[in-house]
Amino acid sequence: MPASRSRLRAATAVAAVAGVLALGGCAQAVPVTVAPYATDPVCADVVLTTPDTLGDDLDRVDTTSQATTAWGDPRAAVVLRCGVEPLPPTTERCVTVEAPDGTSVDWVVVADDPQDEQGSDWTFMTYGRVPAVEVRVPAEVATSHSSTSFVDALGPAVAHAPAERSCVGLTG
Repeated sequence: MPASRSRLRAATAVAAVAGVLALGGCAQAVPVTVAPYATDPVCADVVLTTPDTLGDDLDRVDTTSQATTAWGDPRAAVVLRCGVEPLPPTTERCVTVEAPDGTSVDWVVVADDPQDEQGSDWTFMTYGRVPAVEVRVPAEVATSHSSTSFVDALGPAVAHAPAERSCVGLTG
């Protein structure tokens, strides 16, 4: 029996260490401020149909708020929030982005600090869709991916929010 007890203790110790390592490896959730209209049922459709991966290597990570999702490193993640305040007519740069499936979405695109030599965070806000969707791309991601070209992959999900206006004549 002593040999059995010794094996049991060893197995229990190994299981305990494995449990601690597993808990330590849990992904950290990205803190995100909930949008004012996050409870709009369309936001559930938007978030649930977003891709699991953006670009080649930005995998989905957990967030802390309803109607949000994120991809990449939790310390510098691409964050989508549904239910933000829709934009009024604007003179900001507005572009129509077509997804591979033919879905097109109008986005107002703003570099948060275009003068920053290290690169700028980018904000993409749907134009003319209710509820509105915001996507924040940190400079680290925009720089390492050489662009924000993966935004087109969000088109099919964002298209769940009906388009009421377009950015025709607003391009800058």
